[in-house]
Amino acid sequence: MQAWFQLMADSPAFFMGFVFIISLMVGSFLNVVIYRLPVMMERSWKAEIAEYTVLENQASPLTGRPKEPPFNLVKPDSTCPKCQHKIRVWENIPLISWLLLKGKCSQCKNPISSRYPLVELATGLLSTLVAWHFGFGLAGLAAVLATWLLIAMTFIDLDTMLLPDQLTLSLLWLGLLLSIESPFVSSQDALIGAAVGYLSLWSLYWAFKLLTGKEGMGYGDFKLLAAIGAWVGWQHLPVVILLSSFVGAVVGVSLLAIQGKDKNQPIPFGPYLAAAGWLTLLYGDWIVMQYWQWMLQ
Repeated sequence: MQAWFQLMADSPAFFMGFVFIISLMVGSFLNVVIYRLPVMMERSWKAEIAEYTVLENQASPLTGRPKEPPFNLVKPDSTCPKCQHKIRVWENIPLISWLLLKGKCSQCKNPISSRYPLVELATGLLSTLVAWHFGFGLAGLAAVLATWLLIAMTFIDLDTMLLPDQLTLSLLWLGLLLSIESPFVSSQDALIGAAVGYLSLWSLYWAFKLLTGKEGMGYGDFKLLAAIGAWVGWQHLPVVILLSSFVGAVVGVSLLAIQGKDKNQPIPFGPYLAAAGWLTLLYGDWIVMQYWQWMLQ
């Protein structure tokens, strides 16, 4: 094991290749997380509501109620949604299987969404870029893990307008714990960044709600920005907020103009926060430097 670590430390190309292959496999797992985690959350909410209803009505639970089959990140096995064909190992190789199957189920030929290989490829490429940028070490490995979490949150929010606590809080606590070793920012900057990140969007949320009576964003966005603040520090939070707001505004206006979407239709903000946070983690200092050079011209 020590020889492998030494090889990755001595050979950036080997380290990047290793990260790319591992990240492709992680990307395949992220597809499972993106689909199943919101369903698991919904089932948990329904179970809590049912339990509360029983207690509220002072009734006894139905002992004869059939037990639901397990549904988690491991079970049930992946199947074709149309013919229920169980996906075999060779049919689940990241990127390669989708290409060999020509994007169709091996049994019923039902089309397989191209998003699955795209998530795998994006995970591999973005993680490799992180590995190249930071190199082998605590910063590089931690940033790769953060990339995986941000990708999962991005697609879950796009699909369901949810940012699961299981992911946002994991990113937050990981950033705070890592700050002990200061691979990105000090513990003080990380702690202040987390607090300022949460409170800034929380304040905007309540100001907007008091003025309009509407909710402009969800609490998951507060937690995500708090997590990002723990990684990049409070000094770079303005960069994250400005980048995410600018891109979000451009996309929102584009959707209104091109697709004719209702202006009152909510748009997930998490993907823009995630993208801005990821870019700031890698290039925050460069972005700030370019901004001041432009301002002082």
